[in-house]
Amino acid sequence: MLTTRIALLGLICTSLVSSVQACGPGRGHGRRRPPRKLTPLAYKQYIPNVAEKTLGASGRYEGKITRNSERFKELTPNYNPDIIFKDEEDSGADRLMTQRCKDKLNSLAISVMNQWPGVKLRVTEGWDEDGHHSEESLHYEGRAVDITTSDRDRTKYGMLARLAAEAGFDWVYYESKAHIHCSVKAENSVAAKSGGCFPGSARVSVESGGTKLVKDLIAGDRILAANDQGDLVYSDFILFLDRAQEAKKVFYVVETQDPPRRLTLTAAHLVFVLQESSQGPNGFKPTFASNVTPGQVVYVVGDSQQLQTAVVERVYLEEMSGAYAPLTAQGNLVVDQVLASCYAVIEQHKLAHWAFTPVRLSHAISSLLLSTGQAAANSTDQEDGLHWYSRALYQLGGWVLDTDSVHPLGMELNSS
Repeated sequence: MLTTRIALLGLICTSLVSSVQACGPGRGHGRRRPPRKLTPLAYKQYIPNVAEKTLGASGRYEGKITRNSERFKELTPNYNPDIIFKDEEDSGADRLMTQRCKDKLNSLAISVMNQWPGVKLRVTEGWDEDGHHSEESLHYEGRAVDITTSDRDRTKYGMLARLAAEAGFDWVYYESKAHIHCSVKAENSVAAKSGGCFPGSARVSVESGGTKLVKDLIAGDRILAANDQGDLVYSDFILFLDRAQEAKKVFYVVETQDPPRRLTLTAAHLVFVLQESSQGPNGFKPTFASNVTPGQVVYVVGDSQQLQTAVVERVYLEEMSGAYAPLTAQGNLVVDQVLASCYAVIEQHKLAHWAFTPVRLSHAISSLLLSTGQAAANSTDQEDGLHWYSRALYQLGGWVLDTDSVHPLGMELNSS
């Protein structure tokens, strides 16, 4: 087993290095990707499009922090010279914040200087110990800041809000003509990193007949998926890329009405939507669940037992138990009658599928050498947590991929 792991990791490293050389900057046959165009937020717009204290944004209020409370140790001062702190109370309170808020603020400060040379980020409100904000404001926990630019040029504030979202703040609101409001999740938030999974109650269709809960899949099961031509086929279930039987996670629920379907998956998981002016299998576009909006078109299994399009009518958040990320030989699967990818974290299904080629090859070889019963026993023995190959791949991907390529609610590598 150890030899196999070393060989597979070697192949990962070689493959990723080759891809970087082909796609990276500098001379050679690769080309530098053009910078992504950023769109300023409109006045009163907020990202994500949910309430601040919901699990899909910065999460619930956990209680006011005072200088005398035990939780005061959760706050850390920010002395970044590239940030101007208004500190009108002259107490240093605006410099105090959680580590997560500090990290996002420091990242934003760099973006501001790159966007507008000579201009710095300015914090007008940080941690509040004097009760100046509304009840249950995240300012009382050091998880929120109100920001402007140092030149106080209000024409920049829409773009400042966009830069804040890009820097990783969990909720950004163009709240006032005079400032942008930003907040982050609590350090211990269960929603801080969601990975890419389906809930334990999700169902798949199996070749042996009927449906099966995702959590009950074992090696030897063949489940409904789609081939490259967009036809429904049954594909081998290989293993769980991640499995957390007791975890509670926040899931996006994507609903259609014609026909009625309901897909539930985490924010960073990929689902296929139809690109405009595209038809058939070439129209498939992998999209993060958190980016799916009403009016978009997804692929569902119709009454004729073939893939057909359906318009998304509603997207909302729901906390559920159990989190499972099954991998199939096809790289996709039909979950609750909706087509979804097996992959998450990066919005590139084909790249992810290619990266998991060693796992599929290993499965194919094992299928030839082992009986179905032996393979099923090996699958049953899989422990909870992120699969070692997924962990290694995400770690390597973090080194070679741009941060823009990775979902902000991607995998927490130091978790179990």
